[in-house]
This record gives sequence, structure tokens and C-alpha cells, in this order.
Amino acid sequence: MIRVLLADDHWLVRAGFRSVLEDEDDIDVVGEAPDGHTAVAACRELTPDVVLMDIRMPGMDGLEAARLITGDEALASVRVVILTTFDLDDYVYGALRAGATGFLVKDSEPEQLLHAVRVAAAGDALISPSVTRRLIADFASRARGPRPDPRLDVLTEREREVMRLVAAGLTNDEIAQRLVLSQSTAKTHVSRIMTKVGARDRSQVVVLAYESGMVSPGWLAD
Repeated sequence: MIRVLLADDHWLVRAGFRSVLEDEDDIDVVGEAPDGHTAVAACRELTPDVVLMDIRMPGMDGLEAARLITGDEALASVRVVILTTFDLDDYVYGALRAGATGFLVKDSEPEQLLHAVRVAAAGDALISPSVTRRLIADFASRARGPRPDPRLDVLTEREREVMRLVAAGLTNDEIAQRLVLSQSTAKTHVSRIMTKVGARDRSQVVVLAYESGMVSPGWLAD
């Protein structure tokens, strides 16, 4: 069962999400929070698998709450999915750097919401949709330029190849097919990459790949 916490200051939004999520046999909404302070406290009390976190909330906003949650070793298993609109892209990028698993546009279809929860709970980042890749590439292109990162020096050539494909938004299964590997081998490569570079999850691997210049803004796997 996937345990979900809803954090949004609009009760109608929380009610709508709860209605969609609780129709599923494998998802349980274990709590709600109207602001960032309450969300952090609820995470520490309930330890949900996934938090759907709005950015703009009174008091502590969702970005700061996400930083506190992802920075707490006791909450290492909790995945934060940021709820946003396109006019909040700056905040989304900051959230990804802070350790959020990914983002979901608030007006997404119910199927996208369910997919986001399941993907996050499985430990994957919400990087596959092309809009997310464009978002990260756009902010990487506005940065000061590629910043070589010594953490990448420990990667093998194969791991670098896999990391580029992760940055392109490919899943473990897609990476396995592209490189003619078993699914378990592809998963092992991704796990080793995260361990070597100190990434909490795939989203931080993607951000690092763009910021370091390993992949260029707008680059996608052919």
C-alpha cells in the first residue's frame, strides 16, 4: 500500500486529490496539511511514502518544507512531489535541487496523478515527461555555464553512458533495452551512480548531469 500525504492550503484541491487517490486499491491517503509546517510535522509523525506538496502555502512554503523533509535522515524513504503551475518553474527547479522527486502540474489528469504517485513511491523521478526535461534544460541553459563536478570522476564509462540516458528521461527498462542489458543490470548501474555522486534519487542525478555539462540543454536520446 502506498501511503500519501496531501499538502495544499486549498481544501478543495486536497479533497479532489483524495477522491482520485482513494479510489485505488494500492493507495491510501494517510493525512493532509494546509501549510509547510504542518506537512513537515505530519511527515515526521506518519512517515508517508509520498508527499504531494504545493509550493505556495502560508507560513512555511512547500519549497522550504521539501528541503526540511529531504534533508532529514529519518525521512530518507519519503518522496516529495511538488505541485505546481508553469508560472512557478523557478521554484520547481529549486525543489529538484533540494531533493524533491519531481513535479506535477496541478491541472493534470487523474491518470497522471496516479502515475506520479506510483512512480515516486517506486523510487523513480518524475523526469520522463518531455515537459520536465525541457524545464531542467531551460534552467541549466540560464546558469553560469557548465560546472565540472569532481563527483563524476569516479564514474566508469558505462555509468556515464547510463547517467546520460537517465538525464534524457529514460526509465530503467528503456535504458536496458537501449544498451542491451538486463533490467536488473540497468537498475544496478543507476543505483551505483546515485551512490557514487551522493544523489538522493534520480532527479538529483538529472540535475547534476545538466549542471555539470555532461548533457547539453535540450539534449534528448535519439
